Amino acid sequence: MKVLQLIDKGIPIEDARVAAINGCVEIAVTGKHHMASGGYLNLAKCLELALNDGKDRLTGRQLGPRTGDPAAFRSFEDVWRAFMLHVDRFIGLKVSYDNTARRVYGTRYPVPFTSMLIEDCIKDGKGFHDYGASYNTPLICPVGIGTCADSLTALKKMVFEDRKISMPELVCALDSDFGDQRGAYIRQLLLNGVPKYGNDDDGVDAIAENLVSALCETLGKYRNDVGSKYAPNIIPTTTHVYFGSLTAATPDGRKSGAPLSEGVSPSQGRDTNGPTSVIKSVTKLPLEKCYGALLNQMFNPTVLSGEDGRKKFADLWRTYFKLGGYHAQFNIISADTLREAQKNPEAYRNLIVRVAGYSDYFVRLSKDVQEEIISRTVQDLQ
Repeated sequence: MKVLQLIDKGIPIEDARVAAINGCVEIAVTGKHHMASGGYLNLAKCLELALNDGKDRLTGRQLGPRTGDPAAFRSFEDVWRAFMLHVDRFIGLKVSYDNTARRVYGTRYPVPFTSMLIEDCIKDGKGFHDYGASYNTPLICPVGIGTCADSLTALKKMVFEDRKISMPELVCALDSDFGDQRGAYIRQLLLNGVPKYGNDDDGVDAIAENLVSALCETLGKYRNDVGSKYAPNIIPTTTHVYFGSLTAATPDGRKSGAPLSEGVSPSQGRDTNGPTSVIKSVTKLPLEKCYGALLNQMFNPTVLSGEDGRKKFADLWRTYFKLGGYHAQFNIISADTLREAQKNPEAYRNLIVRVAGYSDYFVRLSKDVQEEIISRTVQDLQ
């Protein structure tokens, strides 16, 4: 997979073969690559703006271009166009900021010790931040793939196909955070009447696939100062929690302020059909077009009890990578143990968990990040 990803970006095969993980999950050519992250993109906020004529539903501020009253949208394609317009708009803003920041770093903040480890920096006498590496890849991290895939699927099915909810009704429910009786009913329809990404459903998985493909295409239109294309690195760190706090209710039934999905993982608690279905959904995405893609899963500790359990677990992840998977990480712990650690942190000071591309001591994490980890589906192997 790593070789295919780099070849897809125009890197010669002899360099692609010596690539390794750089940072959390990004793939880079050892000694020749500068992976420059331009920050994070809140996809769910872009969808919120598309369904509110460019206005922030929480503050009323006009944050994006006016894309029309959603009640006038006559098809799912109208929603998609409005959504991608906001995505493109905010990618453009981030690229402008990122290129400005890179120029400042290149002229004001040399890193000589890092530059010494990069082949072309030494050969050409150019610093690491001054585009001295052979490959200078600018990245942006989109956040909320699962949230948006589920939300777009809900719009397509409930509003335009089955017509169980009108667009004005949906907008009203989102405005009220599903707060009144009708809103609560609509939320149950969205939660329970629509397929969810991560369960090997071709319909919702196709929307997730189209979303990642569209992100790759849109990012690829933009260049840094030396002409390198932008690309996605789908890892949120913990911004999916922070971005969620800034994002109103979404059409997947998520309440205002709740965390967004992280990486290419399904939304928390929505992957109900087992881990095999999860890996089948994730590997439908065009992961070879990305520079990194994080999948988180949590398992009951009983999955590793006995030789047979360990073999099943190993076979699961071998299958994931044979299907084209990129990166996976997992916590093997029960939600009950994590709850107990919250109540009695002194007794669990050495408990380490995987968060999103990195590990940390659970009791040192903020309460909202702890809650997000606990909310993930605890899987079993049958």
